[in-house]
Amino acid sequence: MKFIPIITCCLMVTNCVAQEVNLDQLELPDGFSISVYAEVENPRQLALGSNNTVFVGNLRGRVYAVINSDGDGVADKVNTIAEGLNSPNGVAYHEGDLYIGEINRISKIRDINSKLNNPNQTETLNDSLPNRRHHGFKFLQVGPDGKMYFPVGAPCNVCEEEEIFATLLRMDLDGSSLEIIAKGIRNTVGFDWHPISRELWFTDNGRDMLGDDLPACEINRITSVGQHFGFPYIHQGDLRDPDFGRGKIFNDYRAPVLKLGAHVAPLGMVFYRGASFPDNFNNTLFWAEHGSWNRRAKSGYRVMMGRINGDNSEITENAPFVHGWLQGQSNWGRPVDVLNMPDGSILISDDMANVIYRVTYDG
Repeated sequence: MKFIPIITCCLMVTNCVAQEVNLDQLELPDGFSISVYAEVENPRQLALGSNNTVFVGNLRGRVYAVINSDGDGVADKVNTIAEGLNSPNGVAYHEGDLYIGEINRISKIRDINSKLNNPNQTETLNDSLPNRRHHGFKFLQVGPDGKMYFPVGAPCNVCEEEEIFATLLRMDLDGSSLEIIAKGIRNTVGFDWHPISRELWFTDNGRDMLGDDLPACEINRITSVGQHFGFPYIHQGDLRDPDFGRGKIFNDYRAPVLKLGAHVAPLGMVFYRGASFPDNFNNTLFWAEHGSWNRRAKSGYRVMMGRINGDNSEITENAPFVHGWLQGQSNWGRPVDVLNMPDGSILISDDMANVIYRVTYDG
């Protein structure tokens, strides 16, 4: 059995908790293998910078740079590049600058590649966002239009709130021209653009307290600005909320592309853009299911894959890609985000085991 006690990460970053990582319990399709790429405290969103540097957000106030200087598939250094922040879950790299998403603020560090060895002050771009921690974690991506995209989740299990909540927004990279592009999104912490259609797909976490099996978490697709995805009135496309759904019509809202299991908590997602996996993985959608917290029989705790149909509008097949973090009713890890790497491998962050994994195809 391949047990890796993650203790040495405490030498790299502070407040790291030792955790056993049992790679032999993780199951993947034939020909794939998984290894520990880096040991990082509470890693959340991942963003690829220059020279294989990976930037990592977390919920404990810090942002890290994970450096693999020799390209051997194992990181050799983890630097803290910002600290004392308000749950900086979100990170994005664009044209040499690092963007950071806190609960109430989007900021950046200019020319980050020259500052990897020194903690830096961030430059505020927009600090007008609600400072509500409940579903307030940001996920950042620069879109094909050159704008910054991020969510503002619902500050509740289920409620009607100010217009900015339960939305996906975008703004110019200087923090101006903030606008809502989609509504009725309870809590997305992951999205990506399809490589061919350029349409934005996103995960969404369903409400709680309707039992173990309702409502479904979701994968959704935006086809035009201003679409409404149902929350808090309609869940999973066909379920009226008992408190807010009376009189609401299903067809007034966008139905999900795929209904997932209830409470599986889908977070980061990415379309595969590499060249080292088999050809049938081209444009495959990967998403991380962080795992349930209030279901009698635990669910999620895995990375899933979905095949997209010919017109890039539907998921025709979905199955586990990496699973085994959940053993019976006990879990030792929780996947958060998935990242394409230049060599065709993918990275997966795990905020419970305090590691980032690397998945490769060996044939």
